[in-house]
Amino acid sequence: MNKVRLGIIGVGGMGGNHARNVIQEKISGVELTAVADIAPDLAKKFPDQKGFAAGEDLIKSGTVDAILIATPHYSHTPLGIAGLQNGLHVLVEKPISVHKADCERLIAARGDKKLVFAAMFNQRTDPAFKKLKHLITSGELGEIRRINWIVTNWFRSQAYYGSGGWRATWAGEGGGVLLNQCPHNLDLWQWLFGMPKSIRAFCSFGKYHSIEVEDDVTAYLEYANGATGVLITSTGEAPGTNRLEVTGERGKVVLENGHLHFTRNEIPMSEFSRTTKEAFSAPPTWDVNIPTQGSGGQHNEIIQNFIDAIQKGTPLIAPAEEGIHSVELANTMLLSSDTKETIELPLNSATYEAWLKKKAESSPKKSK
Repeated sequence: MNKVRLGIIGVGGMGGNHARNVIQEKISGVELTAVADIAPDLAKKFPDQKGFAAGEDLIKSGTVDAILIATPHYSHTPLGIAGLQNGLHVLVEKPISVHKADCERLIAARGDKKLVFAAMFNQRTDPAFKKLKHLITSGELGEIRRINWIVTNWFRSQAYYGSGGWRATWAGEGGGVLLNQCPHNLDLWQWLFGMPKSIRAFCSFGKYHSIEVEDDVTAYLEYANGATGVLITSTGEAPGTNRLEVTGERGKVVLENGHLHFTRNEIPMSEFSRTTKEAFSAPPTWDVNIPTQGSGGQHNEIIQNFIDAIQKGTPLIAPAEEGIHSVELANTMLLSSDTKETIELPLNSATYEAWLKKKAESSPKKSK
C-alpha cells in the first residue's frame, strides 16, 4: 500500500481541520480521497475529494481504506461498527461512544484484529504527560497515594452552547463537560493512574449556562490500594485553572502551566514515618524542575501514528479499546450524582444505558 486512502466523516469543526492537514501533507503516507457530511456546504469545501451526504455511503463506496470519524457523539458507535464490519481501519474522535454499553458494542465489532482501531486522545502526545507517566511506571514516584486535578480552564460561553442544536443535550450529546471537554482529562487520568474501585460525584446541571447537562463537577475517587483522588472541572469558571498534583511515596509532582515540578523525598514517606525517632520531622527533599518542551504532535501525531500502524505495524499511542475507560468514568460520575450514591466499578453498562435513555427521552432539546 503506497498511500492509505482516508475518508473523513464529519468535516465541520475538528473534522475539517483534520482534512486540511491531510491535504496539506502534514501527515505522510496518506491521501484524503473522500469526505462525508450531512451539511452539503461543508462537503463542498473539499471539491477534489469524493463527497457523500451520509457516512454509511462513504464507508461502502470502496473509495477508502480507512475512516476518521469526527461527528456528534452518538453517531461514533454506529459509524465505527459499520467501518469495522466493512473491513476499514477506524480512527474515532473522543469520546469513542457516549456510554459504556455502546463502547462494548463498538469494541466487539472489531472481528478482524488486523484492522487498526484507534482513538483521538491527542493529549497523550504531550511531553509533560509522557514524562509524568514515566515517573509513575518506572517507580520513581513510588506508590500513588493522592491525586488532585483542578481543570476548570474549559470555559465556554452561552453562545458556544447555542451554536448547535445537539450541544449540551442528553439526546444530542449525552452529557456536558464530562462528555465533551473532559474526555481528554479522563483518558489521561486512567492512562496515568488506572481505574478506581469507586466514585462519588457531585454534578451541577446548568449551573452557569442555560443547558440541561452538567457544566460543573466535583468527583471523589477511591483506589484499591487506599489512594484517593479528587477531580474538579467546569465550563463556567473564568479565569480557569489546570493544576494536576500527584503524591506518591517518593514525593510530589505538580504539573501546571506546562511546568513539571518534582519535590522528591530522599526517603519514602511511609518508611521515614516508621523509622524516624523525631516527632516533628519530615523526609528531606530535592526540588527538581523537569524540563519539557512544547505540547507534542497532538492531533497530527495521532493521525500519523494511525497511518504508521496501518502501513508498518507501529504500536498505537491510543488504542480505541482503551477509550471505554474514560467513558466509564464519565458515566459513573453522572450516575453517582443523580443517585446521590457511591458507585462501585466496574459500572453496570445496562443500568447506565437505561438511565441515559430516560434522560434523552425527557430532553426538551433534540439533536439536529
